[in-house]
This record gives sequence, C-alpha cells and structure tokens, in this order.
Amino acid sequence: MMQAEIRIGTRESELAVWQANHVKDLLHEFGYQSTLVYIKSDGDIDLQTPLYELGVQGIFTRSLDAALLSNRIDIAVHSMKDVPTMLPSGVIQAAVLKRGNYKDLFVFHPEDEQLDQNNMDAVSSATWRSSLTATGDLSSITEHSVHTIATSSIRRKAQWLNRYPEHNIENLRGNVNTRLKKLASSQWKGAIFAAAGLERIGLKPVNAVELDWMLPAPAQGAIMVVCRQGDANLLQACGHLNDQPTALCTKIERDFLRQLAGGCSTPISALAEVRHSEVYFKGSILSVDGQRKAAIEKRVAIEDANELGMTAAKELLQNGGKEIADSFK
Repeated sequence: MMQAEIRIGTRESELAVWQANHVKDLLHEFGYQSTLVYIKSDGDIDLQTPLYELGVQGIFTRSLDAALLSNRIDIAVHSMKDVPTMLPSGVIQAAVLKRGNYKDLFVFHPEDEQLDQNNMDAVSSATWRSSLTATGDLSSITEHSVHTIATSSIRRKAQWLNRYPEHNIENLRGNVNTRLKKLASSQWKGAIFAAAGLERIGLKPVNAVELDWMLPAPAQGAIMVVCRQGDANLLQACGHLNDQPTALCTKIERDFLRQLAGGCSTPISALAEVRHSEVYFKGSILSVDGQRKAAIEKRVAIEDANELGMTAAKELLQNGGKEIADSFK
C-alpha cells in the first residue's frame, strides 16, 4: 500500500519555508512524499508590538497547531525555541532534527565601515568587533559613545544590558529579511540575530560577529517536528529524522525553562551540550534591565542527564534565581 503524501505545515517566512523544505527533503530520503501547506501565524501579522507585550506563548506556533488538530496538515515544522514547553493537547513531538548553530550574532549596520572612515563614530569597527568577543568589559572603550542596539528578544536585551548597561535597546520585529532591511534603514549600531536563521537562508553578513558570551534561548538552533497524538504512521516516518543528542539537550534546556515558569517573554537562557560521555549545562535568568543575574553550570554523566534541566533550575532558584523569577509573575 502506497504511503499517502504528507502535508507539512509551515509559516510563510523564508526561514520557515527553508526549514519545512529541509524536512521534506529528509523525508524523501526515507521514501516519503510530502508537500508544503502555508499557514500565517499571529506573530507574523503584528510586526510592531514587542513580543513581550503580546503574551507570546506559542505566538508563532498556535496557528499551525490549530491546522494540525483540524486535520488541514499532517505535521508541522517549528523553530524549536518558539515552541511552548507544554504542547497543546493532541499534539506531540515527533522529531528533533540535528541542531544547527545555537549562537547569537551581532550584525553591524551595513554602513558601519563607512561611518568609521568619516570619523562619525567614536569606536572603530575593528575595536568594537574585538571587544564584542573579548571577555573583558567594553565600558572603557565606549564610555564616551552610547550605542543603540536592536532586538525583539527580551533575553538578548537583558544579557546585552548586563554587559553594556550604557547602551540603548530598540525593538526590532519581523522575519529575518524584514529585520535586515529595517537595520539597513536605521541609525542603529547593529542588531542581534540567531546565527542559524541567517546561515540557513544564506543571509549571514560578512561583518557579523558570533556572540560567544551570550547564552542562547533554550533549544535555539534546533528544529522540531510535531504531529497528532496517536498517528503511528507519521511518528514512524518522522522518527527517521530524530537526532538523539539534540533531542536530549533540548529536553534539558526546555525542562530548565519550564521549571522556572518561563517563556519567550522572560530572560531565561540555557545550553546543554554532549561532550564524550557527559552533558555540560549552563543556564541563567536575568532581570529585564540586566541589572540582576543568577547563573548556574553543571556537568553530569550522560546516563544521569535526563533530569538535569529540572535539577539545575531548582538549584538556581535556591541561589538567587527565585527573586528574579518572582518579579515576572
């Protein structure tokens, strides 16, 4: 009996379509035919309001979930960092693809080099780039120059202000292409993007800098596939795409987020990595203004890592994190 064509639900942005096509290609490798179905999300309609003002739990995923539950699509493809830690009733995780670049990128204004050549900026691009990736403090370099940085992420905002409290943060909404265009037409020094998104659609600018010191959002760089609960055929098909190390690490990160009762509107960061036979974990929570921070690092054997995210969150709450977490309730 021939397998029915799988309907893959996706948002309409270039990045979302790339991710859906990636899943389509992987399914094809295992003999499954599929087609894309485009669904507009709430997060793609309102591009002006800051995400933290929208009540953003599932804002980029709930339209796809509704299409899945109403049988308009068979599976949905999400940037995993956008997916609430509790999936809707009737929707289950079918696969987590091998993780891409989890880091954040600082993208300079495209005219940054020219501005420096005209002495319109007190800090040279070379000095700025060096200081962005250095472990030292930037305040001694920028004490006479206050920069404006753009991001829609409250996590990125908090971490940036924690490191560079003298800077201004502007809201930047829209898909990757839209945000790059807004940056080009702005007076901002630069903007922060997820590295994986820019790399996947070939839009990573040559002047971008990886922010090695910035801890990512839980599951950043990973792609999740979901399907309807009880659909054994789709679970089997998607199971071929699952990357177990990525699935484990993203589970740990999302457990950490859930235990802290956080979402996209809270500055919670987490990263788990498998190294040989161990899992290394870093997590943090900050106040929105970046002035308060609680962080934790742990390392456990891989066979003991299943509860790592919850354990780390509980320890963080006992060591300075509870006061910050309570401030968001």
